[in-house]
Amino acid sequence: MLRVIAGEARSVPLKTLDGLDTRPTTDRVKETLFNLLQNYIYDSRFLDLFAGSGQIGIEALSRGAREAVFIEKNKKAADIIEQNLAKTKLEENAEVLKRDVLSSLPFLGSEFDLIFMDPPYALEIEKEVLSSIKEHHVLAEDGQIIIEADLKRDFSFAEEMGFEIVKEKVYKTNKHVFLRS
Repeated sequence: MLRVIAGEARSVPLKTLDGLDTRPTTDRVKETLFNLLQNYIYDSRFLDLFAGSGQIGIEALSRGAREAVFIEKNKKAADIIEQNLAKTKLEENAEVLKRDVLSSLPFLGSEFDLIFMDPPYALEIEKEVLSSIKEHHVLAEDGQIIIEADLKRDFSFAEEMGFEIVKEKVYKTNKHVFLRS
């Protein structure tokens, strides 16, 4: 069962999309991720790309993020994000965009302190998304990007694009790559 781990909405169960279209981040991996981010969450602007059930952005809101924007093009998944936000009573500081990530980035209008992206692994779209984030100034000056990716995915291209790989946290089946510009 998916749930909020800590903060204002602690222990609230979350819905997820049935089937294989989404890969919800396990509680253990989510807890590790937020332990690594704990000093950056409070009062941050959080962007959740390829948001799925919205659990990562909701966790950020529960832990004190000022605002979270969720981008999810799958309408059923986006509806579940809205239901999860209502259930956790965190919808006031959230916005759900039911659109494609790449078509949304140019229109966000302001910078985010933390950007989390968990695209479908087979797409290998991370380079394109990072390029758009840079081009449209979506990341705040001291902001971080966290990418959830397949263990085999190589991110050596990130440095050529002006991003520094700050950390890589490897789990059994995937990894988180932390970037700064």
